[in-house]
Amino acid sequence: MQPTSAPPMRNILVVDDSAFEQRMLMDLLSEQPYRISVAFNGLQGYQLALANQPDLILLDVRMPNMDGYTACRLLKANPATHNIPVIFLSGAGADEERIMGLSIGGVDYVSKPFSPGELAARIQVHLNLARRNHPPVIAPEPATAAPAPPSDPDAVLVAAAKRLIGDNLADVPALAEIARAVGTYREKLSQAFRAQTGMTVFAYIREQRLRRGQQLLSESDMDVQDIALLIGFNSAGNFATAFREHNGVTPSAYRQAMQQKKAPDA
Repeated sequence: MQPTSAPPMRNILVVDDSAFEQRMLMDLLSEQPYRISVAFNGLQGYQLALANQPDLILLDVRMPNMDGYTACRLLKANPATHNIPVIFLSGAGADEERIMGLSIGGVDYVSKPFSPGELAARIQVHLNLARRNHPPVIAPEPATAAPAPPSDPDAVLVAAAKRLIGDNLADVPALAEIARAVGTYREKLSQAFRAQTGMTVFAYIREQRLRRGQQLLSESDMDVQDIALLIGFNSAGNFATAFREHNGVTPSAYRQAMQQKKAPDA
């Protein structure tokens, strides 16, 4: 009878600027069959995640150089790290903080101080869910295996910025704030956006607002004024002007045309 093989050791990345918090987490995790690596800020954590491909990341929110939210945006914008589950650990337990963490891609948000037993259970749950949703792929023979192409850093920046814009169309942050939220500065983001999309950040925002307006006009019965405010125009008149310049018809005419197109033949 062949002996049963031991389950593979799971890799956990701890990202926290506090050496005390790191040691506490390492002591907790050392009781489980985990291999632990540590980083002291979001940028270092993002770089280690790219290099080591951990099975799960424990990510503090407030850190110098790059905070946890920014690191998570980059992780979720990069195809190489998109599927790694991120559990936020933070002393800030306000609802808006938790909502932010979950909305940008975290699978869980645990407030400090936490129960060691509860955190261990949450880690195990999300490791199991990740394995079920993204089962490991059997690697090809070494002779035929091709290395995965490196992710373009500019493409990751732009993807993260696009998601941030899409999630905040009603009140898009200023360009400098968008850049800071994805770990760069406004000039670099502007340059990357032009190279990746062929348009400025502001042109992209306008395009996305009008596309979203088209969708809402076609798929909902919302009033034009409400749609305008929802997608970031300060009045129905401004929305109608921009919409007509972009589509050649007014919002009302566009909605009427879409309704007629959907209506069954008499």
